[in-house]
Amino acid sequence: MAASFARSLRLAEPAVCRQCAFQPIRRTFTSLQNPKREIRSRPVVQQSIAEQRLAGKPSFACSRGYKTVQEAKSRHKSGPFSWQSGLLFLLAGAGLTVYFRYEKARMARARIAEANKGIGKPLVGGPFHLTDHNGKEFTEQDLKGKYSLVYFGFTHCPDICPEELDKMAGMIDRVKAKHGDVLLPVFISCDPARDTPEVIRRYLAEFHPDMLGMTGTWQEVKDVCKAYRVYFSTPPDVKPGQDYLVDHSIYFYLMDPEGDFVEAIGRNFTVDAAAKVINDHIADWKGKINKG
Repeated sequence: MAASFARSLRLAEPAVCRQCAFQPIRRTFTSLQNPKREIRSRPVVQQSIAEQRLAGKPSFACSRGYKTVQEAKSRHKSGPFSWQSGLLFLLAGAGLTVYFRYEKARMARARIAEANKGIGKPLVGGPFHLTDHNGKEFTEQDLKGKYSLVYFGFTHCPDICPEELDKMAGMIDRVKAKHGDVLLPVFISCDPARDTPEVIRRYLAEFHPDMLGMTGTWQEVKDVCKAYRVYFSTPPDVKPGQDYLVDHSIYFYLMDPEGDFVEAIGRNFTVDAAAKVINDHIADWKGKINKG
C-alpha cells in the first residue's frame, strides 16, 4: 500500500510542476485580455526604485524629480530656504522699516504745519509794512513764493544775535546745497532808532550775502513783532545818544511759500538739525517754489 502511494506521488509531480510553470503565462495572457488596465506608470517607478535599491542608491532622487543624487542630497540638507531667500527677506524688512519711519516723520511734520496755521487768524505771521536794507518797501506779500526764515534781532547785540546769524548762514548754505535758491532769509531789527537800512546792510554783509534786513518806524516794528508773537521792549521815544536795553524773543520762524507759519526753530537746534527741519519741510511741499 505504501508503494502504491509513493508511485502516485511520482506520477503527480510532473503535472504539478507543469501547472506551476504555466501559471505566469496564464497571468500574462489574462493581463493581455484587458491591456488598458495595465498601462500605468506605477510599475515603471517601482521597477526603477527596485533597481536603485539593488544598485545601492537612494530612491528619493527619482521619485522627486531630481537630476542627480548630489542635487537631491543638497536639496535635502538646505531645506525649503536658501541664503538668497533669506537675504531677500532681510532687504524687504529693512526697506519697509525705512519707509514707515519716513512716512511717520512726514505725517508728524504735516500735523505741525497744519496746526500752526490756526483757524481763521494765523497764530504767527500776518500783515506788516517795513523797509528793507536797500530802501525798498517790503510787506508780507513779498514773503510768498519761497520758504522764508525770519529772525528778529538788532545790530548792537553783543553776543546772541551774532551767534544766531552765524547759524542762520549755515542753514542757508545747507538748504541751497540740497534744494537750490528756495529760501529767503529775513532779519528784522527790533531797534529802529539805531538800525537804519544802511547800518543793517553793512551788518548783514559780514554774515551772508543772501540775508535781507528790515527796519521801519517804531510802530511798524511793534506791529510786526506783535504779528509774530515776538517780545518787544524797545522804548518808543529814544533820544540820540540815549542808552537803553533791547530785549526780544530768540527764534527762527519758518514760513511756507504761501506765507503761513510752519515751525519755530529755537537756540537748542544745531545748524545741521535746523537745516534738516527746513529741508524736510521743503521736500514735503507739493506746490510751486520760486528758485530765482
